[in-house]
Amino acid sequence: MSFERRLEELGLQLPPVAPPVAAYVPGVLQDGWLYVSGQLPLKEGQVVYRGKVGREVSPEDGYQAARLCALNILAVVRSITGSLDRVRQVVKVVGFVNSAPGFAGQPQVVNGASELLGQVFGEQGRHARSAVGVAELPLDAAVEVEAIFRVEG
Repeated sequence: MSFERRLEELGLQLPPVAPPVAAYVPGVLQDGWLYVSGQLPLKEGQVVYRGKVGREVSPEDGYQAARLCALNILAVVRSITGSLDRVRQVVKVVGFVNSAPGFAGQPQVVNGASELLGQVFGEQGRHARSAVGVAELPLDAAVEVEAIFRVEG
């Protein structure tokens, strides 16, 4: 099945690729490996979920923030490869959660990204993963997610 078609069936639309907020590029394709820089929960250029998960941001909203990060990741993938259909495997996902002291639900928050990638890519969406609690994130974002893909050609 076409991953592009699957995205449509899920009713998902990819946003424009967000311009970097510092000295980096959104992604690098090298020898069939696509490394996507950390993506924030941006919508129309604005951070949608701000603050610490477990304090200002609920775990459920953190999950939605990670899901939005994954949509931004897919936008980068499409912009670099031309089509999600070139993805052969989601290899690794790393999620950073801006965590309130004592919050230990990072894996459930980052599931927002992992589950979306699984819905889009099916078996090829199964990946290795880390979910890390951090003290701060850029622009006070609640979540940041980066990913590595194996792509055709």
